[in-house]
Amino acid sequence: MKGNFNALIDADQLVLIDFSAEWCGPCKMLAPILKQVKDELGDSVKIVKIDVDKNQSLASKYQVRGVPTMLLFKKGEQLWRQSGVLQKSEIVQVVKSFM
Repeated sequence: MKGNFNALIDADQLVLIDFSAEWCGPCKMLAPILKQVKDELGDSVKIVKIDVDKNQSLASKYQVRGVPTMLLFKKGEQLWRQSGVLQKSEIVQVVKSFM
């Protein structure tokens, strides 16, 4: 995953990473919200869900202490970070601010 992850976040496209876990209630609430964000923004953002239990080294590298934690990248640079569930409109606004 690590090599793929670097290739993913190095892209010119905005990439929203959703660090989550199977056992996490708020993560389950965030999933349909992120789907709505994707539906609204289309190809201008790529949304990737990463299970912290299966990718502990990545979670550790980005100091993900709680889930869900969202990170927004473009060209390998972290532009934004937020822990917890946000509303669709808030996430859309953040992503659009970096377009």
